[in-house]
Amino acid sequence: MARGIVTRGVLLDVARTKGVPWLEPGYAITSDDLEAVLQKEKVVVEEGDAVLIRTGQVARCRARGSWEGHAMGPSPGLSFFTAGWIYDRRVAAIATDTWAVEVRPSEIEETFDPLHRVLIPNMGLLLGENFDLECLGVDCEHDCVFEFLFVAPPLPITGGVGSPINPLAIK
Repeated sequence: MARGIVTRGVLLDVARTKGVPWLEPGYAITSDDLEAVLQKEKVVVEEGDAVLIRTGQVARCRARGSWEGHAMGPSPGLSFFTAGWIYDRRVAAIATDTWAVEVRPSEIEETFDPLHRVLIPNMGLLLGENFDLECLGVDCEHDCVFEFLFVAPPLPITGGVGSPINPLAIK
């Protein structure tokens, strides 16, 4: 039986905190960046949360009028060195509006998905990619509420270890 996730969600809008519409490709989001967002948004990440991280990549693609280079190209994302920050907070899931969650190109030469290699098998963390966080970001900025009920039911794929989802943020 496929099981989804129902938990508290928190939006960390890194791009808005930095005062830009989007982070540039290759920007590595650090633990200090994440702490700055928490302070600005006046929110706390708690054990079991789904943390959604907005980099503005969907806005960037829409502004350019093209998704060319979005998949498999350079993108902003979490630094490999945020693994300790993530572990310490014992979150249930991390999702971003990028194709890889972690920064591209990788900070660690000659490795592919080094943060995935830590988060998935060693922490059992769920990762979500290519989330459209634009409307949620606007809504959270408007009412200054960056937490919500997060629901993400997967497709029932026999023997599958991943699935497309239809995530919902309910405020």
